Amino acid sequence: MIQEWDVKIPELSGDDKRKVYVFLPECYDFDGGEARYPVMYMFDGHNVFYDSHATYGKSWGMEQYMERTGKHLIIVAVECSHRGNARLSEYSPSDIDNKTLGQVKGRGKIYMDWLINTLKVQIDRDFRTIPGRENTFICGSSMGGLMSLYAVTAYNHVFSRAACLSPSLWAIPEEITSIVESSTIRRGTRIYMDYGSREMSNHFMSHDALISMSGLLLKKNAFLTFRIVPDGTHNEASWERQIPIFMECLGVS
Repeated sequence: MIQEWDVKIPELSGDDKRKVYVFLPECYDFDGGEARYPVMYMFDGHNVFYDSHATYGKSWGMEQYMERTGKHLIIVAVECSHRGNARLSEYSPSDIDNKTLGQVKGRGKIYMDWLINTLKVQIDRDFRTIPGRENTFICGSSMGGLMSLYAVTAYNHVFSRAACLSPSLWAIPEEITSIVESSTIRRGTRIYMDYGSREMSNHFMSHDALISMSGLLLKKNAFLTFRIVPDGTHNEASWERQIPIFMECLGVS
């Protein structure tokens, strides 16, 4: 079952509205109203559940996967802003300045402050969640993958597990390295990170950035799964195929 409603993030997009999608497992309504569930937060929420809402007409198909597997997990997916470069801005923890993307103000910290201090508070109040960090996860792809890595490292006191699919490390390679280096990552933190073999040549800095970040995360004692996806590409259809793999790596039951 998916519930959805409109929200505003005044600090980022003024009075513009965006959707929040909340998936509740089937058992949520048949457990006597007492069981509580871990929560996974996801970026680009419009691309997560419905093909009809997805930017390019193909979603992750997350609802079908969850119903098929019966996992005991609540998923909260928030739509991005579609105005100009707003998505790049709110999905980057620092300013972007490169030839591909140009100059974009990074407002990822503002976004994460809203997600943690406003949205998560509401979700924990209105749904039967297990609110502690051990049961709070985050997931995204592309710039959302970059933000998931940022979230699980800079906000490791909130998130214990992250799936970072095709993370756009190349957008701010030095800055994200500095953020991770200065982060305190607790033992037991699980991070899944991947990149498609067919997208590796899209940005010349991807290869070195991925290798460097993998080594850094290992030095930080994270439980890291890093893989190059054979024939993987930069789209929702490819990311959908990775769902069973990253769910297992993160230990989602």
